[in-house]
Amino acid sequence: MNAMNHVPKRHEIPEKYRWDLTHIYTDDALWEADFQKLKGIIEELKGEAEGFPRSAQHLYHVLSSRDYMGRLLDKLFVYARMHKDEDNTNPKYQALTNRIQSLATEAGGALAYVVPALVALPQDTIAGFLQEFPQLRMYQHFFEELQRQKNHILSPSEEKLLAESGEVADAAGDIFGMFDNADLKFPKIVDENGEETELTKGRYSRFLESKDRRVRKDAFMALHQTYYKYRNTLAAMLNGSVKADVFYARARRFDSALQASLDNDNIPVEVYDRLIEVVHSFIPSLNRYLKLRKKLLNLDELHMYDLYAPLIQDFQRNIEYEEAKQLVIQGLAPLGEEYLAVVKEGFEGGWIDVYENEGKTSGAYAWGAYDTHPYILLNYHGKIHDVFTIAHEMGHAMHSYYSHQTQPYIYSAYKIFVAEVASTVNEILLMEHMLTKSTDKNEKLYLINQRLEQFRTTVFRQTMFAEFEKIIHEEVENGGALTADWFSEKYFELNKSYYGAEIIIDGEIAMEWSRIPHFYTPFYVYKYATGYSAATALSQMILREGRPARERYLEFLKSGDSDYPLELLRKAGVNMESPEPVRLALQVFDRLIDEMAELTGVRV
Repeated sequence: MNAMNHVPKRHEIPEKYRWDLTHIYTDDALWEADFQKLKGIIEELKGEAEGFPRSAQHLYHVLSSRDYMGRLLDKLFVYARMHKDEDNTNPKYQALTNRIQSLATEAGGALAYVVPALVALPQDTIAGFLQEFPQLRMYQHFFEELQRQKNHILSPSEEKLLAESGEVADAAGDIFGMFDNADLKFPKIVDENGEETELTKGRYSRFLESKDRRVRKDAFMALHQTYYKYRNTLAAMLNGSVKADVFYARARRFDSALQASLDNDNIPVEVYDRLIEVVHSFIPSLNRYLKLRKKLLNLDELHMYDLYAPLIQDFQRNIEYEEAKQLVIQGLAPLGEEYLAVVKEGFEGGWIDVYENEGKTSGAYAWGAYDTHPYILLNYHGKIHDVFTIAHEMGHAMHSYYSHQTQPYIYSAYKIFVAEVASTVNEILLMEHMLTKSTDKNEKLYLINQRLEQFRTTVFRQTMFAEFEKIIHEEVENGGALTADWFSEKYFELNKSYYGAEIIIDGEIAMEWSRIPHFYTPFYVYKYATGYSAATALSQMILREGRPARERYLEFLKSGDSDYPLELLRKAGVNMESPEPVRLALQVFDRLIDEMAELTGVRV
């Protein structure tokens, strides 16, 4: 399947490699029935606004009805959007997705009275309600969180207005998604075998890993030159998204969009700034790795399109999907039999959509609703990094699985700050397993390089993205204008500061900002870097301590949003308010460089 030179249509993918969305709804008619039911619940909740909350029982009724509405909304949205992600050109599921997005906005507006009314209640009143009606105690952490956010919660009419504006504010990201996944087409390039092959985002990573430097360069140039053609449109999209972020931050009386984004996780801005500071202090280590890469590739100059080229030229391994599943299961063995049993169920139970097809959303994700098992979208091409993607997304899926199984709906969706921890623990455990079992020097070197690449792409690269996000939001906050040329200039400068000591910064890289979908979810990407650092510490504990660390970790997976993210990690054994986890993780990066240099006999 991964060897195909044409992109197959959806119906050409064997059923066993497609996820089974009938586990959510067996047909569209049932989706429609729940859609109408949801509309009725929204109207009912609108009618509860007057005098809310009239009593402890009334408060519980509205909150529990709100939870039920949320569960139904999630289920409807996941079904429609994942069908759309199978093939973004399918008009039926474009329409269903648009309908549920609109209804979600209406639902938010209908409930806009809840939070302001609760914030206005005296603490003694809430305490009395909790004493009078014990079922309300489930919401105690929710009430505490409202008090913490009190200064940023507006009046009922203002909250309703902001909720109803959500669909408009999301337009920039929605437009980018449709343009990037459905409309944008790339040219053909000549592959290693001399055959013309259509360039896709899914194939781009494969081409960048080609041993043939001409193929790497052609793919790099073709991709970025295609985005360059639409640079002004793409700049307008991202500019619109950034302005929306700044608008909402100011509306809620935050000092900055960064503070507003971090506040949802109760993360101090200092944690963000400290990450950038610590990573900057290790840029010499990054450039030492780039110097090693240049020598091992036997290149006089290292270019941006050489960053993903295999360092071990004599090692090549294509891993079929069935073998990849077994590798992941073996790698995750330290997490115990209970964990593995659910992973196996996911592999065989219709959770995963494996291969690329025409119109399919690129990349990979794990998603699902509270009342369904998780789902995983892949675009599997048989490379070792694709195996790690399976482990990564399964980590997300298992975090959701345990949270949904253990927590009530209101606490089931863990905060974004910890979202990348479980996925990265899985990747690290798989890497340790493969390194331990490897007896081939070239394979071992290849795997060490994969770990080094995880550090480069997850800690250094994502922190560079995070720094870019901070720069572009501050520019708008300071009254500046965001244009295509400005975006490209700032992005090019950042690449020079991170990579410039050992690499030729090709001009085309200045357009990379235009193709990063995460920039439409503000201040998300730094969590990859903090998550990787926390996961490095947790995985070392699991491998070193065994059962006690595993039990602490599984308890973390089961905790969902029942406490603040920093507290959940602290209970698991990691203090992310300290710079130490990031620093210690990057010291592992240094040691891996030393190990690779020793195995290859190359001095850096």
